[in-house]
Amino acid sequence: MQSHQPPSFSQADGVTRKLMRLFLFPFLVIILTTSPCTALNEEGLALLEFRKSIISDPFEALASWNSANETPCTWFGVICDSEGNVNRILLQGKGLSGTISSSLSRLNRLRALVLSNNSFSGSIPPEISLITTLWKLNISENALSGPIPDELGALGSLRMFDVSGNFLSGPIPATFFRICSRLRFVDFSRNNHTGSVPARLGSCDRLEGIDLSHNRLQGSIPEELGNLKVLGFLSLASNALSGSLPQSLGSCVSLTLLDLSMNMLSGQIPSTFTNLRNLSRFSAGQNLLSGIIPAEVLYHSALQTLNLSFNALSGSLPTSVAGPTALKVLDLSANHLTGSISTSVLSLERLQFLNLSNNQFSGPLPSQLTKLISIESFDLSSNNFTGQIPPEIGRLRNLSVLRLGSNPTLSGVIPSDMCETSDLTVLDLQKMDLQGGIPSSLTGCRSLLNLDLSHNKINGSIPIFLTNATRMKSLNLEGNLLSGSIPESLGNLSDLEHLDLSINMLTGGIPSALGDIKTLLFLNLSYNSLSGPIPRNGALQQFNASSFLGNAGLCGAPLGVSCSAVIATRSSQRKKSHVLGASAIAAIVTTAVIALGVVVIFVMNFRALKRIAEDRVYESTPPSPEASPILGKLVLFSKTLPAKYEDWEAGSKALLDKDSVIGSGTLGTVFKTTFDTGISMAVKKLETLGRIKNSEEFEEEIGRLANVKHPNIVTMQGYFWSPTMQLLLSDYIPNGSLYNHLHQQDAGFGQLSWKRRFEIALGTAHGLTYLHHDCTPQILHFDLKSSNILLDHNFVPYLSDYGLSKFSPMLDTYVTSRRFYSTLGYVAPEVACQSFRLSDKCDVYSFGVVLLELATGRHPVENSDSNCILLCDAVRSALERGRGYSCIDPQLGSAPQSEIMQVLKLGLVCTSQMPSKRPSMAEVMQVLESIKSGNDL
Repeated sequence: MQSHQPPSFSQADGVTRKLMRLFLFPFLVIILTTSPCTALNEEGLALLEFRKSIISDPFEALASWNSANETPCTWFGVICDSEGNVNRILLQGKGLSGTISSSLSRLNRLRALVLSNNSFSGSIPPEISLITTLWKLNISENALSGPIPDELGALGSLRMFDVSGNFLSGPIPATFFRICSRLRFVDFSRNNHTGSVPARLGSCDRLEGIDLSHNRLQGSIPEELGNLKVLGFLSLASNALSGSLPQSLGSCVSLTLLDLSMNMLSGQIPSTFTNLRNLSRFSAGQNLLSGIIPAEVLYHSALQTLNLSFNALSGSLPTSVAGPTALKVLDLSANHLTGSISTSVLSLERLQFLNLSNNQFSGPLPSQLTKLISIESFDLSSNNFTGQIPPEIGRLRNLSVLRLGSNPTLSGVIPSDMCETSDLTVLDLQKMDLQGGIPSSLTGCRSLLNLDLSHNKINGSIPIFLTNATRMKSLNLEGNLLSGSIPESLGNLSDLEHLDLSINMLTGGIPSALGDIKTLLFLNLSYNSLSGPIPRNGALQQFNASSFLGNAGLCGAPLGVSCSAVIATRSSQRKKSHVLGASAIAAIVTTAVIALGVVVIFVMNFRALKRIAEDRVYESTPPSPEASPILGKLVLFSKTLPAKYEDWEAGSKALLDKDSVIGSGTLGTVFKTTFDTGISMAVKKLETLGRIKNSEEFEEEIGRLANVKHPNIVTMQGYFWSPTMQLLLSDYIPNGSLYNHLHQQDAGFGQLSWKRRFEIALGTAHGLTYLHHDCTPQILHFDLKSSNILLDHNFVPYLSDYGLSKFSPMLDTYVTSRRFYSTLGYVAPEVACQSFRLSDKCDVYSFGVVLLELATGRHPVENSDSNCILLCDAVRSALERGRGYSCIDPQLGSAPQSEIMQVLKLGLVCTSQMPSKRPSMAEVMQVLESIKSGNDL
């Protein structure tokens, strides 16, 4: 019988090894693979969670953030203290995007968190308030939005707080300053903050810097700010602050910079400001300040920059107080200052920038100007100076910008040594009484970028030496007595953007070399005696009739004049001229007299003939039943419209009925058509096709408007084309136009409250922004005016007549702009004064005029003593004189004037003369939205 023996050690060892392989090995694998993660400390895990919220790291700044490390102290941007705790996170300017994770609140030893100059979005996590050790928080220059969390007021250790350059909104919470004994610097600038300046700021007695600029803050400047004895920097610029400058600010004796510009502050400059002995920069420009300029402020010993421009300051320049001054920049432009330039100003040897323009200074220009040995920019334009330009002015060796223009009583000649020692870049001598020729001394002005000698009595020819200034960008010689030909060498000015030689006596042809200037954006050669064909090479191809008007001898495509016909006519005239005798001359004179009489009779009867012709449009008899009015192509964009011919026949017969006319405009007459189904529609009967030559171009142009759908835009419903009639079909909006309600209340249209006007402005901005920024390709309106803003029964605005610029009459652009735009005051200056170089900034200008129209209740153009006054110029002038509130429509009664003033200012920004200075419609809409939200609080 076989016996059972226990297994040997070797056998047991084999079994053990099998068990280890089966059960223990997987656990070892788990331990070995997971041990690095479990080794990372809590702060590292918090940072990895922060990293998960980042969706873009273009520079791989966080590539070193490895979970295999025991601590994050070796990671990029992470700095630890001697005990291994995360002390600072410095990730500025790394292009990071995403949100800021609340996991950062677990870094309970963190001193500095710097995430500036990235693209973080979302809100500021309130959990950051749990980092009680935080000294520095800088999350500026991102895309953060929403309010400042109240919880951040618990950061009692905070020294520096910077959230500038975001999209934060709501008020600056007063609770943020409830524990601020250690706070040194706060920056809330360039956001959308509303409300007032917190008076609690005055309790943060260690504050050295405050920047609340470029927000939408309202109310007055708190007197409590005067408690801040160590405050060195205070900027409240670009808000809507009102009231007077507080006397208490004079107690901030440590101030070195004080910027209160671009608000609505009024009253006088406080006398206590003379106590600010350390102040080096003081700016209060673009406010409503009045009174005189204290001498102690102007000639302050430490002051280097003083900007009080665009206020209502009066009186003369104060005389100097004893002691040297450090003033380098002095801008007192656009005030009501009078008198002459005081000798005290001329003794400012360190002065580099002096702007006294747009005041009422008078008297001769002092010859002691050479005392200004450091002057670089000198602007005395738009005053009432008399006498001549002192020749000494050319000896200012550092002078770069000289503006003396718009002093109509400054006469004489241009000094012969104008560029003797200086490197002038800008020379503005426009609208004066200068005579003589252009002196050869300008040969030395090789650095000139801008030369403006327009509207003088300068004679002679255009000197070739002007082309020595090879970097010149703008040359304006308009409105002089210049003769001779246009120098071919002007084509060598390869950087030239603006050339205006209009209203002179220039002869000869247009040099084709001008076409070589690739940078040329503006060209005006109109009203001279130029002749020959208009070159169409290079840059000259972009300009049309408005650049060449008033030159009877010119021919070519822009003017629609055939050169061959002109040559034939002249040849015939030359042949006839050889056989003219006394009798022929007498016959010509007699014929001219008769022709003149015919012209006079024609002019006298033209208006009557025009009225008869217009009446005949409506007196046409309806077509017979056999002759269907549908003889062309009907295209409907909506399936809800009646498609039966008999419905359209019934509707189209209304076009022959004078009673169905509801309006007329630049492009034609508008009729209201109602079908048997009850649907009403607006039908525009085009009276011009402009640049459209055939049905294909017509359909292409209208077809691109078929997909325009927006709550503030009239929907295009279709079109009809035939060789003899072209119709545009669109929704009928029943409550008239904005123009009707603003200017025709005596005709039964209702008065508009400010709230309703503002909503109309906002809705119009939404529609125009859609056309500019959401349509591909971009759609320009180019005929925006209050009569093209239609209102429904709820006063919701609708833009009409958009995207139809190609249908403008086939006239030269000068006549077109004058007839259909300039008389209405909506046209941007670059359209009225040069060729049609369309851009969305033209619409922005027109919208700015509409804003001014809404705020003032006035027409865009008004007549006064046979002069036309543009509304934008009148409002701008009133604001410069400190009388902005007088522009507000009296019918608005108790409406919020501060809000209306904000809209007025926005309208003036939109109507800036230079297109580059106008905002986009998206920016305009954002400003209007911010004004609305500020008043909803």
